[in-house]
Amino acid sequence: MKRKMNVSGAFYPGRAVEIERYFEHFSTIYDEDSVLPNIKSKIVIVPHAGYVYSGYSANVAYRVLQKSRVKKFVVIGPSHKVAFEGISLCAFSSYETPFGDIECSDFLLQSLKEQFDLPCILQAHVEHSTEVQFPFIKHYIEDAQIVELVYSQVEAEALSKVIDFVLKHDDCGVIISSDLSHFYTLSNAARLDNICLEAIKKMDTHTLHEGCEACGMTGIEALLISVKKKGLAPLLLDYRTSADASGDMHRVVGYVSACFYE
Repeated sequence: MKRKMNVSGAFYPGRAVEIERYFEHFSTIYDEDSVLPNIKSKIVIVPHAGYVYSGYSANVAYRVLQKSRVKKFVVIGPSHKVAFEGISLCAFSSYETPFGDIECSDFLLQSLKEQFDLPCILQAHVEHSTEVQFPFIKHYIEDAQIVELVYSQVEAEALSKVIDFVLKHDDCGVIISSDLSHFYTLSNAARLDNICLEAIKKMDTHTLHEGCEACGMTGIEALLISVKKKGLAPLLLDYRTSADASGDMHRVVGYVSACFYE
């Protein structure tokens, strides 16, 4: 069973050559102003809007992730269309992208199923929060293998246990998908998003609940629980809003990318 593309041509271009132009453009702009952090990280938080809005932030994170040389990843995102209890894991043989298919990590698939008995809610995997990550993964991480986890109504502590299990393996990494606040004025978005940024920088879940409105906040909270236990250091890579691309300062969505490292 292949995990088909569902938002190709909408959230990201349907042709590989067009996606490559985005990635090259994002990297060129970044390199004109910044130097890519000289760290190895296998754990990132990335946004999941259309590439024109959030692709720059995500691109920085995947360039950092590429340097880790880790090949196996769990991609974790919130369900936007289907409500259900828990975390869904389906036995896809591969994940379709315009660059070609990403192979499933049989190791992660089987070990997560055995360890946590996760159900497959197939309709939940028609999900953009995870799918928009797949072209980045295929482009930047040669021979990558992944599994996709989509969560709905679940406690952060339960999701953190899954992340803990993945991070016990040196050759496995975690990609957490989340956007920040939605549809506030630019000044209000900056105020709310700053709470999320401070929580990530401090790895403090209490701060996260003082006004952060991330749509994937459960995933962020679960990750913060896990990385704090491992004694990792956080690094914010990029923050921006949809206003940077659209110029609309009245209905703004916020985006962040971050990584964690030893």
